[in-house]
Amino acid sequence: MRQGGTCGCITAAMLVLGMALGFHDPLDRELEVYGNQKTDEFIHRFTAKMDGMTNCRDILGKDISKPKELAVIRKEGLIFQKCPRAINISIELLEEMLEDHLKYVTENNISLKDIPDNDMQSILKKIIRNRHFRRNVNQLLFSSTREIGFIQFDIRKFKIINDLYGEKFGDEILDFIEKQLRETCRENQFFVNLRSDVFMVVMEYDLEEELVTFIRLLEQKINSFKSIKLQMAYGVYTVDDRNMEMRQMEDRAAMARKAAKQNILSNILFYKEQFKESLYNRKFIEENMQAAIAERQFKMYLQPKYSITKNEIIGAEALVRWQHPERGMIYPSEFIPIIEENGFIKKVDYYIWEEVCHFIRNCILKNVACCPISVNVSRVHLQDNECIQVLSDLIMKYEIPRNLLELEITETADDPQLSRKALQLKEVGYTLLMDDFGSGYSSLNILLETPFDMIKLDKKFVENMMVSSKGRIILEQVVLMANQLKLGILAEGVETKEQIEQLQRMGCDQVQGFYYSRPMPNETFFTLLEKQNQ
Repeated sequence: MRQGGTCGCITAAMLVLGMALGFHDPLDRELEVYGNQKTDEFIHRFTAKMDGMTNCRDILGKDISKPKELAVIRKEGLIFQKCPRAINISIELLEEMLEDHLKYVTENNISLKDIPDNDMQSILKKIIRNRHFRRNVNQLLFSSTREIGFIQFDIRKFKIINDLYGEKFGDEILDFIEKQLRETCRENQFFVNLRSDVFMVVMEYDLEEELVTFIRLLEQKINSFKSIKLQMAYGVYTVDDRNMEMRQMEDRAAMARKAAKQNILSNILFYKEQFKESLYNRKFIEENMQAAIAERQFKMYLQPKYSITKNEIIGAEALVRWQHPERGMIYPSEFIPIIEENGFIKKVDYYIWEEVCHFIRNCILKNVACCPISVNVSRVHLQDNECIQVLSDLIMKYEIPRNLLELEITETADDPQLSRKALQLKEVGYTLLMDDFGSGYSSLNILLETPFDMIKLDKKFVENMMVSSKGRIILEQVVLMANQLKLGILAEGVETKEQIEQLQRMGCDQVQGFYYSRPMPNETFFTLLEKQNQ
């Protein structure tokens, strides 16, 4: 695909067919011939369904190997528009061919155990079930005179359950849910386990309340397993166009399900058109994030920290911005939640950490006194030792004092294991800042477990505490507590002179916010440091 050659759906399908049908024994001539027949069959059928188009450049109408045309592909979102058709066709063909193969095995009394990869047995059987499910749903969409609803649901934090109790226990939960679905679903109510813990039910209804009633009935049956509480997230799509491809209907139910997982008010959400925009944004970010690192599209911005009494810069926080060549500035609120979820946040953080070290080194070389600069260390970094090694390597590479690189750990990372990692960082000489103090319920617990040097008061916490006399008393006591614990204290998100004056009266001298400065490119911040040095 990168060269604009054969569509990746074809090459991926060849791998799937090879694994499923066992085309890996070079000495089995008969199997080789059979395998060649099947691969030729797939390519022939794929080509026919794609109107003769088998190359990426034909499908997209542009050559992905040429930078200018690649820019047009990204700008116009051609991959999102053109590729789903090829993907859906290849999946449908694979399902049909693998089902035919399984029938061939059964009709000729060939044991499934003779299939080289035993894991493939369950995969083939699952394909059969999925095909039957889709046939039933297609028939329902074609023949029913009632409304049709797609309900898709999964288990919140299922990965954590697998990690804590083991995958075998996780499989038992899935079998339990499937059994309950079998007992709950009636005529013209079809269900399937799409993948892992994601299930889907398609059913007839007259009023939308019937869908919610069905979900609540099911939820009563599957809300716990062997004393383990199970929490579900449900997405519902009510079909308004029966000519739409079924996979698009599934996608819309999936969008609603993913939105339900983020919703704190309800675990049932019906599809809305804006979910589609959110999905396209996610796909855009996931497709472009690797290039953003390689092409240095991520930019380090620095927001100064000020002393109120001295009226000068005493530090800065490193933040990330994404300057996309076609889309322009992409702000953290748009991409950070997505890359945190898919794990790419580690690469972005490492990138920014190195940018900070490079900046500090540049200040040293130009004889400009640099203030400490803090970087964010998220939960994902504290789950392994890699970040400690990465930080040490950067300190050595750029030959900078360790005290000029400070680490901000979010207040919500309340976990004994994470606290131990933070202690290791403290022991090797880093200054630790508790970020977003007051944004959660565990701030004081974390203070007991983790050796912080400073707490940063969350912007919302500061705002909320200043609107009433009780709030101001609480804020004063937090400042007093920090002083008694010999902790530094800094207020974030300070925007007004009134806030500055109140914080100063309370004994909080260090602040960060728009009142003094917005985040700025590192070149601008360097100029500020030069002026302050003079």
